[in-house]
Amino acid sequence: MKDTEVEIAPLVDPGFAPWPPAFADRYRQRGYWRGERLGDLLRPWAEMDGERIALVAGEQRLSYRALDRRADRLAAGLVGLGVRRGERVLVQLPNVPDFVTLAIALFRIGALPVFALPSQRKSEIAHLCEYAEPVAYVIPARYQGFDYLPLAEEVRRGAPSLRHILVSGAPGPFLALDTVDAEPTPLPGPHPSDPAFLLLSGGTVGLPKLIPRTHDDYAFQIRATAEAIKAGEETVYLAALPVAHNAALGCPGLLGTLKAGGRVVLASSPSSADVFPVIESEGVTLTTLITPLVMLWLEAAEMFGARFPSLVLELGGAILDPNVGERVFDVLGARLTHWFGMAEGLLCFTRLDDPRNIVVHTQGRPLSPDDEIRIVDENEAPVAPGAVGQLLARGPTLLRGYYRAGQEHNRLAFTSDGFLRTGDLARVTSQGDLVVEGRIKNVINRGGEKISVEELETNLLAHPAIRRVAVVGAPDPVMGERTCVFVMPEKDQVTLADIRKYLDDRGLAPYKMPDQLHIVAALPETGIGKIDRRALVSLLAGSGAR
Repeated sequence: MKDTEVEIAPLVDPGFAPWPPAFADRYRQRGYWRGERLGDLLRPWAEMDGERIALVAGEQRLSYRALDRRADRLAAGLVGLGVRRGERVLVQLPNVPDFVTLAIALFRIGALPVFALPSQRKSEIAHLCEYAEPVAYVIPARYQGFDYLPLAEEVRRGAPSLRHILVSGAPGPFLALDTVDAEPTPLPGPHPSDPAFLLLSGGTVGLPKLIPRTHDDYAFQIRATAEAIKAGEETVYLAALPVAHNAALGCPGLLGTLKAGGRVVLASSPSSADVFPVIESEGVTLTTLITPLVMLWLEAAEMFGARFPSLVLELGGAILDPNVGERVFDVLGARLTHWFGMAEGLLCFTRLDDPRNIVVHTQGRPLSPDDEIRIVDENEAPVAPGAVGQLLARGPTLLRGYYRAGQEHNRLAFTSDGFLRTGDLARVTSQGDLVVEGRIKNVINRGGEKISVEELETNLLAHPAIRRVAVVGAPDPVMGERTCVFVMPEKDQVTLADIRKYLDDRGLAPYKMPDQLHIVAALPETGIGKIDRRALVSLLAGSGAR
């Protein structure tokens, strides 16, 4: 059921900071923002080629027409429950078809999904309820052995805004999502400049902030990334990372593939054992990974002789050892595009026709010519060409303020002329490619000397006896901070003396040598597979280790 053509005024939401009119006009005039609404992305394909397969999840296969109809009926059912344009709905679903139909249904209403990660628990979910004041909370009944029903009950007691808890699966005392169903009726829908959804800010320190993405800016993102990566009707996208995360949602990801008429394959896990057979059986042509996962894929590919010459691999999320990048080409046989992106909207990546040395050593160029990048010193003055400095950015997909964050927080997060202070250290090569060198906050201050965590980790990952590594700073009464290394070794054990000699041989300064080594069987991770440094710092504090 198509939405009505009635003229809709933009939503007035005091928690949302819009682009200044001059910038909004520029982005429209230059064709970035075209007045598109995300709820409409299925419509053309449902009408032109309705039996084309849109979504695959295990044995389940949904056509564009079936997915479009279900989204319409779910939207009508949600409206029947009282969900309205501008209200927030907290969505904590894994990679399942219900995630897709629910997102499209909410887009059509103009309600804002708040995309939480399945791994989050009471602390984060209660924070999001307090922050966003959602009217509904949508959960799986059970996922990866965790029962979400008691969590929902506990959260509901402290969240007065919640009117409904909807469950994908056996609902217990709550309402089953598949019963939220009604005959479709015309909906006024959102204005293209309205916020479409809220993403969670990245990082591992503190509770997440909310990132508003509009229909206009995200429609441009999914369209432009699909064009740059040559995604179209023949694309088969494997959603191996959580689709609640920007990387798998819209770079071009789930939404961009559906807009282009391709097929999306939902994976319950990114492990090679789960996805390698699916890549073969479904003819996957595109997927997104983070660096730690690709290293595991490479190990499995070498062990079993797996090669995927038809696959384009989007890789980001951590600094890439160039040797690992080379192995993607040589071991997997795949094409690699190297990304630096953030949910806030900045996307830089290498293109498919870039030379291999550019791909493995840089993160390429911004998405559009109107993405502006500044590299500045600690006083926010421009650094010399090619020098490392703080990365600032603004552009047609970059937010102008965190949702409901308050003027003071946004004043600290943005410059007076609207550039986001990303918190990253970077440089731009003479050819115009971005090279990210680390995080400003991921720096250990040891006796006044600054040690880049990413630099140290990148060097340690090249050690033949080290499989995975994480470096954190721990308080020290003499040095201020000491450098602690957590190592998952290969078969051979490694000692602190071995590591120091290895780093010395690679030319690292003496002050960068680790003070403390912990051998671990596994490293704690956040919901999208990044190392949870906060958990490691807590582990150090609890152990009293020195």
